[in-house]
This record gives sequence, structure tokens and C-alpha cells, in this order.
Amino acid sequence: MRKIALFGLLVFALSACGKDKGTNEKLSVTLDWTPNTNHTGLYVAQELGYFAEEGLDVEILQPGQGVTDQIVATGKSEFGISYQENVIRARSEGIPLVSVAAVIQHNTSGFASLKEAGITSPKDFEGKRYGSWDSPSEMAILGNVVSGAGGDISKVEVISGVYDFFSTIGKDADIEWIFHGWDGVLAQHRGIELNYIPLKDLNPVFDYYTPVIISSEDYLKDNPELAQKFLAAVKKGYEYCIKEPGKAADILLKHVPELNSDQVKLSMDYLANEYQANAEYWGYQSTDVWFAFANWMNDEKLINGTIDVEKAFSNKYLMPR
Repeated sequence: MRKIALFGLLVFALSACGKDKGTNEKLSVTLDWTPNTNHTGLYVAQELGYFAEEGLDVEILQPGQGVTDQIVATGKSEFGISYQENVIRARSEGIPLVSVAAVIQHNTSGFASLKEAGITSPKDFEGKRYGSWDSPSEMAILGNVVSGAGGDISKVEVISGVYDFFSTIGKDADIEWIFHGWDGVLAQHRGIELNYIPLKDLNPVFDYYTPVIISSEDYLKDNPELAQKFLAAVKKGYEYCIKEPGKAADILLKHVPELNSDQVKLSMDYLANEYQANAEYWGYQSTDVWFAFANWMNDEKLINGTIDVEKAFSNKYLMPR
């Protein structure tokens, strides 16, 4: 009888183990661009088993020919990496995307130029070439900061389709919009002297969230527990990045070996202080930040009317269970 009982317990234990291993919920998160240090926390969560601990099997995807916002909105991916401006624009068009976490607490982008060009203010953009990636909000922001500094945006020559900072700055364009935590730190490492103007220092409204993690209203409504599990693992991943930027860099390079290792390590050292910054916890989003930028986009006619800002983002999926 004792042998039968032990056998039964063994069978139960083995079947339970098999079930746990085989029934992890499959999810995907689609990146906004090629993998970089904005995404390191995702790769850490995957590599260190944080997703598995939550009973999740998460695939990290690149958008390919699609747009991440559309991929998430149509349910082809449960989560994605996007930007506050994209979520606001989508909701103004009736597409119910929701931002569930801010990857980086403050806007770490700005305008960069070679130091020798002598560009220290947006007013100095007059008579210079600005390298653009052709975004409507980009042009509105450019106009705002130039006019705010007393300049005339019509005197700035806009060069379309400029994407590779190091091959174009000082050649095809005099000023470009960069993320300091990626191109800026590498320029410093290479001894390239830049004048860098942080966007958030030019106008507080431009200290918006970029990037953010998004999902759809329908998915969050139907799967609140899965959303909490996913974000618990992701939060743990980014907290690891903050505490161990060097080890986190190695994990990203293991998964994406084609990246420049110097750039990744320098970027992680910089972002370790930026992911959470002065927020209470990683991923937190402020109502004030959302209202300010949504109102600005509406004033600039970048969206069709106001949106219900409180439905555009949520912190609740980051809360302890």
C-alpha cells in the first residue's frame, strides 16, 4: 500500500512538472526597431528566466515590414515597444492602444552637431541643414524650439531621410536629433566633440515618454493577470539592468552579437541611471506628462481633437499582486 501511495505521488509530481514546463503561456513582444539598449530588460528577463518564473514563454520579435502599433492593435503581438506620441495619435484615430510602462523615465534625446559648427542654441539652426527622419511631430517640435529661441524655422534647410548619425553628421546634415544614450555616448568614446542640446531642457512639455511598452485595451481587459505577470518579469529585468549594467550588456550582446560591444556597454552605463531615474519605481508614468504632451499635440493639430488621456496609459499592471 505504501509503495502504491509513493508511486502515485511520484506520478503526480512528474505530471505536475511536465505540465508546468509544457503549459507556459506563449506571448510575444514586438520591438520598435532593431534591438538596442532600450530593450535590454526584455532580453534579461528572457535570459535569466524571469518570464519562465511567471509561467510565460515570451518571444521577442522585430517588426519587419509592419508597424509595431498596428501589430499590437490587431492582436498579432500581445505587447510592443512604441512611443507616447504614437499612442496619443493612435487613440485620436480610434485605435485603443494603451501604454503600460515607460522604459526610460525622461526623454534622453536631443539635437547634436559637431562642436566646430558652433551650434549652441536652436536659433543657430538658421542657415544650417537639419537631418530629418520625416515625422510630423518631429517637424512640429523642431519649429517650436527654433521659434522659442527667437529663430525662423523657414531659414532651416530640412534634409529628409537622414538616419545614420555617424556617416551623415557634418556631411549631409549639420544638426541631427539623436538619443544621447546610444549615439551620444559612442561619439564621446570615439573622441568626436559634439554640441548636444537636450530636448527636455528646451521645453518641459518635451520631456515625454520615449519609448514605452504598449498593449491593446482588449488584451488588457481579457488578460489582466497575464499582463501583470509579463510586466512583473519585465520590471525585474530592467531593475537588473539598473543594478548590473555590465552583466546586462553582456546578456544583450549574447542575444544580439552583431551590435557594437563598446556602444552597448557605454549605453548601459548611461541608461542604468535613466531607466528609473527619480521615479518611485521602474515603468511609472505620470498623468501630468501625458496630459501636457497630448494637449501640445492637439494644439499643434497633430491629432484630431483631444483624447481621454487616462485611458491612454496605466500603471496598475506594474503594481504588486
